[in-house]
Amino acid sequence: MSALTRRLAALGLLLGGTGATLADCTVSAVSTSFGSYDPLGAVAVDGAGSVSVSCQFLIGVLVGYTIQLSTGSGGSYAPRSLSGTGYPLNYNLYTNAGRTSVWGDGSAGTATVSDGYLISVLVPVVRNYTVYGRLPAGQNVPPGSYADTIVVTVNY
Repeated sequence: MSALTRRLAALGLLLGGTGATLADCTVSAVSTSFGSYDPLGAVAVDGAGSVSVSCQFLIGVLVGYTIQLSTGSGGSYAPRSLSGTGYPLNYNLYTNAGRTSVWGDGSAGTATVSDGYLISVLVPVVRNYTVYGRLPAGQNVPPGSYADTIVVTVNY
């Protein structure tokens, strides 16, 4: 057993066994807000939110992760659906400002966002990722409040 292996094994014991995670990451999100929607408008309504991932550990370690977004209450990525006054208001969330890559879990043609970096000693690293949203034009829905709940999953 090499010295590095012994040190990592000892570190694993200190952290509760060999299956211990070397990084501690947390996630938070800011809702994507679209503002007012005009069902007679000819232009899509865009909005933006964000996902923040913060990772830290006691020693320098390389961390990598993938961020996934759920389908929401509509159960589909194509499109996602806001619920409100009894009528669905279709929308979607994207990984890019051009709104060409649907942010999902990597299935059904969706994309995820991945990142990786070295975590410094005791200093958390916070990375922010913009969530780009779009409500397509021409959806005949009554006035009211519309909402959806998206689950953000970070696999590291």
